Amino acid sequence: MNPESSETYINHPTWGLLYRICMVDENQELFTTLYAQRLFFLVITDAKGVKFQPIGRTEARMLLENRLRNLRRTGQAQEYDQLQSIFQRTFQ
Repeated sequence: MNPESSETYINHPTWGLLYRICMVDENQELFTTLYAQRLFFLVITDAKGVKFQPIGRTEARMLLENRLRNLRRTGQAQEYDQLQSIFQRTFQ
């Protein structure tokens, strides 16, 4: 299954259920609060466990735009289209 298309959720100790928007890097994923989609977190996974780094809406948008550019550049059309739809729902 394509990692961009599978819905992934994670439980934040304070904010509850978070929804994965996309992969950012090998061990980094962008998540947002499930319902309001107003709070964003960079979730970093390493040998020590999972870390939640709160980030602003502008930074989250930039990370998502960078991911879209990478997908377009590498010719991953299906993943690009799916992420473009998520981008529009989240930021427009």
